[in-house]
Amino acid sequence: MKHHARTGTGARGGTRRGIRVAAAAGLTLATAATVGGCAFARPRVVVPPSYYPTPTSTSTGYSTDYPTPSYEPTYSPSPTQETYDPDGRADVSGSNCDFSNSLRQFTYTVSITNPSSTDTYSYDMAVNWMKAKPADGKAYGLHERSITVGPGATETYTAKYTVNQSSIGQFWYTCQITRAQKTRM
Repeated sequence: MKHHARTGTGARGGTRRGIRVAAAAGLTLATAATVGGCAFARPRVVVPPSYYPTPTSTSTGYSTDYPTPSYEPTYSPSPTQETYDPDGRADVSGSNCDFSNSLRQFTYTVSITNPSSTDTYSYDMAVNWMKAKPADGKAYGLHERSITVGPGATETYTAKYTVNQSSIGQFWYTCQITRAQKTRM
């Protein structure tokens, strides 16, 4: 690739040369002013106050100017933050669902555990002995009782229901705790 240089000899050529010399001189002056720091404002640098701790590279991430915390705070709900559910069936369990032919009596052992560590509750209980085959929703008997249970305590009792028939044939039944309404005392 060849470059061609053109030189002018007339008035036009001298004007071009003069413009080039002036532009080069201006560019040189601007460069010198920028390097010297006169042409443009410097960016503002913010220096933190001297009372801030200096960063360190310790494994805890804390500055050595201040003591490292020696404990991690732990939080546990206070007894006043216990939740209260008026349906106390979760606090109740049953066992030994039975029927005595000689006594004509249903029995069911019911245990109630109060989960609160501060409150006493009264439980309004209902136990039903239900027809199992066919399971048509009919009840053979119902037992109702209110029982008070102190904080963290467990009370156990036997629910009973006596059938008023003199002779009973073969039948199928189940025991169900149908109500355990819980009231704070």
